[in-house]
Amino acid sequence: MSASFSPRFDLHVHSTASDGLFSPGGVVARARARGLSGLALTDHDSVAGLAEARQKALEEGVVFINGVEISVEWRETSIHIVGLGFDAAHPELLAGLKATQDGRLERARRMDASLAAAGIAGTLVGALRHAARPAQISRAHFARYLVEIGRFADPGKVFEHYLTPGKPGYVPHRWATLSEAVGWIRTAGGVAVVAHPGRYRISHGQMRAFLGEFRDLGGEAIEVSSGSHMPGHVRRFARQARVFGFYASQGSDFHGGAETDLGAFAPLPEDLPPVWRLLGW
Repeated sequence: MSASFSPRFDLHVHSTASDGLFSPGGVVARARARGLSGLALTDHDSVAGLAEARQKALEEGVVFINGVEISVEWRETSIHIVGLGFDAAHPELLAGLKATQDGRLERARRMDASLAAAGIAGTLVGALRHAARPAQISRAHFARYLVEIGRFADPGKVFEHYLTPGKPGYVPHRWATLSEAVGWIRTAGGVAVVAHPGRYRISHGQMRAFLGEFRDLGGEAIEVSSGSHMPGHVRRFARQARVFGFYASQGSDFHGGAETDLGAFAPLPEDLPPVWRLLGW
């Protein structure tokens, strides 16, 4: 299977099992309507939507791969690691994800207090209306509520003024370590992938240090093409994939809004081995 076939596979997608707007089954139906032949559901720190999505994929004739996106703290920077092709019932993975989820609601209460101090009251109640599962409440749900009440036109504008480091509403959380996240994925038989590396505000030297550590821990792939990557990012992280010997992955980071649709990303460079070779596709 050549890299020119790559736009038909989306390996980074979210549903209402975390902070997406579509149900797991709805995501699969949209993937089929968009002409995709394969996808991975990669909800934040959760595998709750996989069973529904897999059943819908069987009905729609869409290739489906288990996925998850794990939040990691590396040198005081939040980085996301996607897991692909793992055993979704593996006890060590499930225990790790539960530990990560347990702190989300308490963090949300503190975010609510911070926003109230900045003059915006009642945000937790409002954000919970946008979260299908309270244990999965995130900054995205708060952002959607602030858009709902007319504070901003879209979630992107919210994050320019709130919910990010140094701004009202931001509360740090103890995420998994890089070693823990990669370990959970690999122990469950999956492939660890660096998600949307172009989004992290770290220097080139820090990125190289991170990628070296990720590789040494058993990480095998990097998202070269992402819905949030510009052409320069694709070229930059294609070079890093070659340097570190990573397989190349791709994904829209679809959440269901107007930002990026399923399958909306640049094709992978043809010389890079695509990650689905590791997954048996």
